Amino acid sequence: MRHTDAIEIKETGMANSIMLMGTSSHVGKSIITTALCRIFYRKGRKVVPFKAQNMALNSYVTEEGLEMGRAQVAQAEAAGLRPMVDMNPVLLKPTGNSYSQVVLAGKPIGNMSAKEYHKGYSLKAFDEVKKSLARLEKAYDTIVIEGAGSPAEINLKANDIVNMRVAKHLHAPVLLIADIDRGGALASLVGTLELLDEDERALVKGLIINKFRGDVTLLYPAVDFLEKKTEKPVLGIVPYIEAMGIEDEDSVSLEERKETVNKDKALDLVVIEVPKLSNFTDFDALAEEPDVSVRYVHDVPALGTPDLIILPGSKNTTEDLLHLRETGMEAAIRKAHEAGTPIVGICGGYQMLGEAIHDPHHVESDRLDTKGLGYLPLETTFAETKCTTQVKACSHFHFLGKKLFMQALYGYEIHMGETKFTNETADPFTITMRNGEKTDVADGAATQDGTVWGTYIHGIFDEDKFRRAILNILRERKGLIPLAVCTNRRTEKERAYNHLADVVASSLDMEKLAKIMGERA
Repeated sequence: MRHTDAIEIKETGMANSIMLMGTSSHVGKSIITTALCRIFYRKGRKVVPFKAQNMALNSYVTEEGLEMGRAQVAQAEAAGLRPMVDMNPVLLKPTGNSYSQVVLAGKPIGNMSAKEYHKGYSLKAFDEVKKSLARLEKAYDTIVIEGAGSPAEINLKANDIVNMRVAKHLHAPVLLIADIDRGGALASLVGTLELLDEDERALVKGLIINKFRGDVTLLYPAVDFLEKKTEKPVLGIVPYIEAMGIEDEDSVSLEERKETVNKDKALDLVVIEVPKLSNFTDFDALAEEPDVSVRYVHDVPALGTPDLIILPGSKNTTEDLLHLRETGMEAAIRKAHEAGTPIVGICGGYQMLGEAIHDPHHVESDRLDTKGLGYLPLETTFAETKCTTQVKACSHFHFLGKKLFMQALYGYEIHMGETKFTNETADPFTITMRNGEKTDVADGAATQDGTVWGTYIHGIFDEDKFRRAILNILRERKGLIPLAVCTNRRTEKERAYNHLADVVASSLDMEKLAKIMGERA
């Protein structure tokens, strides 16, 4: 699929819009938003996703080198667009102790406490939200807007910039979503509406029941009750979709990922689930391979004897490194490595693999120096500026004695660390392009035997040939025959978006939705 290029301003008119809000977090707002983006895209509309404020450790870097939430990236793909920071002008990345790094219009502006942000800054950030919306309104036919959490959080409402304030600003009709799989959906819908102000309730034009399992006819009496009780139409009942194949928004989703070994899979890969794990979507493509089981492990007994250990990215590398040390996971990883298990580090995980981490500016903590895991001859010093770039790279190193020479690996960097080497080491990657400009920069480090390597590049496992090459080396080590490239990441994503759109379109009253949105003929 070809993404459209930069924003083109429409000659006339303003976009119509629809906003998805939930009775709570994790009810499926992101997924329904993604589905509507693909539905409208397939109808030939210029549709764009939008979320004023995201709180997540899962982020992405645009072609312009700007940082945004990962959920809007998936939604942009569903809409046939390249991701743009206007789709998510405010991003909050939790750092710990009720603090978050605030990313405004794609650039970090500093760390703030929850109180400092909600009581003093959020309404200032709304100015940036309005600017983004103004540009999108002029450039697109339809804006599909996602809220956050619940619009009925009384304690947060006065300074909330992601729910009703956006709906009121655009005069956007709202659909309220409840997750029936977790229980209490009817009470949640009725209670949420009850807690809204009268003018806010007026903006809610319909209800959606999401994640239903079983015979839908059994729910019809509940639908009748809801419509009579709330005087709002139920637009549809969306079934629970297994193995959706669409990237999740944040680490809430990790709670649903099992730690048990799938014995039907040839390869057992472990991602160490540190408390501030970020960009866990780096490993989704691995999990989708037919011969791979990916486990997220946070305690020593669950580690087992995997074929590969991955240290993921982290929003607080120092704290997560200390966590590994204090919980005994550091010793367990070392024992597994000594027994033959290779280790890969991505971004923060790569920094942990070095000899030391220095934080002279207190970017992450009050600690000036922290001892690393000591696998690679490097030290990392945290800087006050963040590196955010899209990259093209090539690999040229040996992994477990096998060549990994590949061209045209694509990914992105998000880090505040500057890494220097204390001794000679192999450079596993060379970055040949950053944000569209040619360069020639070594990236990462690897041991001579190829049992440990790390990189700053997120997303390299999305590259089909590279991912399969890694997996085949692990297969051959176990005496298994290598497999041909089994999956095409881009094709699988397109299939997933279309399947999602089909399910949601068949579950909702699309004619009623069109009337609610005031769609033009």
